[in-house]
Amino acid sequence: MQNSVIIVAGGLGKRMGSEIPKQFHLLNGKPVIFYSIQPFIDFDPDIKLVVVLPKEHINNWQTMCNAYSFHVEHAVIEGGETRFHSVKNGLSAVPDLGFVAVHDSVRPNINSEWVKACFKEAEKAGNAVPCISITESLREISNDDNKSVDRNKIKIIQTPQVFSVELLKKAYAQPYTGSFTDDASVMEAAGNKINLVYGLKENIKITHPADLHWSEWFKKNPSVFI
Repeated sequence: MQNSVIIVAGGLGKRMGSEIPKQFHLLNGKPVIFYSIQPFIDFDPDIKLVVVLPKEHINNWQTMCNAYSFHVEHAVIEGGETRFHSVKNGLSAVPDLGFVAVHDSVRPNINSEWVKACFKEAEKAGNAVPCISITESLREISNDDNKSVDRNKIKIIQTPQVFSVELLKKAYAQPYTGSFTDDASVMEAAGNKINLVYGLKENIKITHPADLHWSEWFKKNPSVFI
């Protein structure tokens, strides 16, 4: 079956305090987005790669590919108003059969063996959504009151999230609602049971400058998380 991956690169970098989108910031001399893509190519050199970008950054992407000698065949798709619409646009370039991963372009600390494990789990259950446990205490705030929350019932969700292409395309045929924060929420709304799999603690989403600095350190010290 054909494996595919949609790299969602719609961020504009506002919380990074920069005019440069987060995915284009340099991480140890190379744009973040290339680290987010490479593990999928290492997992499957024939994977169908789809990169979804804001219209105003497509030319920048082509220039960057040339500058960093990234010549892997891929489709470039214009993003939409929300993440939901960007993924839906990206799905138009994905073959109808097989499995597809949807991955944030600003999660550069993944590896090919873990990507392979996510695809294998999806093949067994129809989807694979990685998560990690929470170690901090939690409290739920309601108006002027607050109460403790059982952290064992809460998980942090990551990407890549891997799905049957057929089921994901059907799910994305739904009308958009504000509750669609990721692909798992879209699938769940379409009546699909979500299969949670183990995530990686190092698989952080780069949002602030400190996240970029931490990732630079991690790239030099990956054995800390083995």
